[in-house]
Amino acid sequence: MSSTMKKINEHYRSAIGGEMMKINVPEWDMDIYCRKTYPFKDEARVVELQAKGKTVEALVESLVIKSLDKDGKRIFADLDKTSLMHEADPAVITKVAGAINNFEQRVDTEALAKE
Repeated sequence: MSSTMKKINEHYRSAIGGEMMKINVPEWDMDIYCRKTYPFKDEARVVELQAKGKTVEALVESLVIKSLDKDGKRIFADLDKTSLMHEADPAVITKVAGAINNFEQRVDTEALAKE
């Protein structure tokens, strides 16, 4: 492995294995955790839906693949997408998906506030 790829891999492992953010979702009586980054193959699924103009489906996809429990395991199965699309409050989905997708910005803001 080249030194360039080694640096890239080390950064990725650090970001994906770092501290998780907890999002309290009182409407669902649960906490959802998320990481700072996700594998590009997962992000590609969300980007593909957005490119097709399927913004709502992209939000739900993002929620499904990025929502974790406190142990870092996925909360939702791929089969849950249909229920989330038809039987969940869109405002809550938007709020949680927004928090997950803006995690990196939130971390930067919190770091600046500490300084």
